[in-house]
Amino acid sequence: MAVFVLVTVLFFLWGMSNNLTDILVQQFQKSFELTQMQAQLVQTSVFFGYFCMALPAAFLMERRGYKAGILGGLFLFGTGMLMFWPAAAVGKYWTFLTALFFVGCGSAVLETAANPFIAQFGPAETSVQRLNFSQAFNPPGTITGVILGATFIFSGIELKPAQIAAMKLQGTYQSYLHSEIMRVVPVYLGLGCVVFFLAFLIWRVRFPSIDQSVESAGGEAAMFSDLLHAPRLWWSAAAQFCYCGAQISTWSSLIPYLRQYTTLTEKKAAYWLIGNLIAFSVGRFAATALMRWIRPMRLVLAYAAINLCLLSICITHPSLVGAGAILATSFFMAPMFPSIFAVGVSGLGPAAKLGGSTIVMAVVGGAIIPPLLGYVAHRFSSYALGYSVTAVCYLFVALYAWMMTKSIPVAEQAATAQPATGITH
Repeated sequence: MAVFVLVTVLFFLWGMSNNLTDILVQQFQKSFELTQMQAQLVQTSVFFGYFCMALPAAFLMERRGYKAGILGGLFLFGTGMLMFWPAAAVGKYWTFLTALFFVGCGSAVLETAANPFIAQFGPAETSVQRLNFSQAFNPPGTITGVILGATFIFSGIELKPAQIAAMKLQGTYQSYLHSEIMRVVPVYLGLGCVVFFLAFLIWRVRFPSIDQSVESAGGEAAMFSDLLHAPRLWWSAAAQFCYCGAQISTWSSLIPYLRQYTTLTEKKAAYWLIGNLIAFSVGRFAATALMRWIRPMRLVLAYAAINLCLLSICITHPSLVGAGAILATSFFMAPMFPSIFAVGVSGLGPAAKLGGSTIVMAVVGGAIIPPLLGYVAHRFSSYALGYSVTAVCYLFVALYAWMMTKSIPVAEQAATAQPATGITH
């Protein structure tokens, strides 16, 4: 039971870390005087780590077991957080991006390890219930991360251009920017210490022996060959790339959107981000209930179409009304990741684990799409227009879902209604 509790805590931790980055986008844009595109490199650093570590994490656990994978992930995760101290001492943006890359690598290993471990920790007939229980701690973690950031990272000091000009004349502006940079350090140092303490506890706890099928070299080659002839997997990976890009760009650009088109302060804008995360959590439960009557891909198709309509409001009515439309998209994006994941690995047989890692690598969409949104926002001086990049992502997801409803047999579509035992987003 102690092992189950400790591993379940990981779901809370990486949820908290992943959504702290939405706060960092706004904080670093102000502290380093970045363009919108440069600020979104925060997300690029984290989610490029996912891309780099998904497959190595799977191979590590095949050879050394889940405990080694979890401890390795915690080491990378905690090291990245502690690197915020020397990064602040150097005072350069790239040093923080390097630290965030390590955080992303650690998160990728932890997610790749924790989900299948919980699924296999006990009788097979209750694996879905166990995984859903552990995953339920992820949304509270994301909300806690935003609350921490809004409380301890945002100072509440938002200078007007005239005040900035006066401070530059007095020679105090650079010290103000440095003080804003330093506000991120205590939060990440504290979290880093918690991570290493948790690693110590997990190291001391005895893990149960869980049977794992270790493939021979020939078997591995056969699995790769199977993937080459699985077009549904590659379409699913592309759809997951677009979905993850849409999700991360939606949340990371919300505060800058509110700052551009409303009079809300940074702290009050952060409450809107919390509202998005709550809507996402409610949407996950609602979608699970609806899948009793609606096949998953039909639901994804309908939800993607609804989000396209909502984003059209966000783009054409940049205001609190548009922000409300963005918030509503979080409710409808909720079932997309597990549904796409389940369809992608369905029918792969022994290649399912490697196929799942391939879809996990598609999380790199969260590294690429947000800077594209930032580029459009900078190019046209409009975060509202930047959300057209997110709309294109949902258009692809809608086309993918429509294609899957036509090509997947009804019986198989019903089978994919079960929650995916992969990464939760």
